[in-house]
Amino acid sequence: MKKVLVINANPKSTSLCKSLAERYISVAKEHHTVEQINIGDLNFEISLDEGYDRVTALEPDLLEFQQKIQWSEHVVIISPVWWGTIPAKFKGVIDRTFLPGFSFKYVEGKSYPEKLLKGRTSELIITLDSPPLWYKYVKGNAIYKQLKHSILDFSGIKNISATYFGPVIHSKSDHRKDWLNKVAKLARKIS
Repeated sequence: MKKVLVINANPKSTSLCKSLAERYISVAKEHHTVEQINIGDLNFEISLDEGYDRVTALEPDLLEFQQKIQWSEHVVIISPVWWGTIPAKFKGVIDRTFLPGFSFKYVEGKSYPEKLLKGRTSELIITLDSPPLWYKYVKGNAIYKQLKHSILDFSGIKNISATYFGPVIHSKSDHRKDWLNKVAKLARKIS
């Protein structure tokens, strides 16, 4: 049994990402302890105006986000591709919470910071309005590079898979049912 955190990174109140998250959760709960975060439900100041130069107090929703990340053993990020990468509100959550002392720590005399979230795994479930192969191989797969390399690896979270669903914009109900079924299979594979 694992502690699984499912993050719906789509800020919209209704979306395919939310449906995918709900399906993943319903199946994962059969064998694991699951917590959920819907980015759209969080209330916080999105901008880290002074960067790391000045400590900005975290709002209660961001403190809870950090607590759930620390609690988790496996993090599932379900995100749409907006303008090539993650939605601004999700980026704001990362900017505000993945801070020095929480997700990494600078070490004097070393080129690379210490990774403070080691021991966790993650998987990415991505929705997009373009064909996944075109996005990955022609457009450069920016969302994967940003999440896996710049955020997760940097913090010590090992990403184990990335699954893409698209194009969503003109998808038929049978495509969406197939995607929901595939998400259920992914939730059954958590080990």
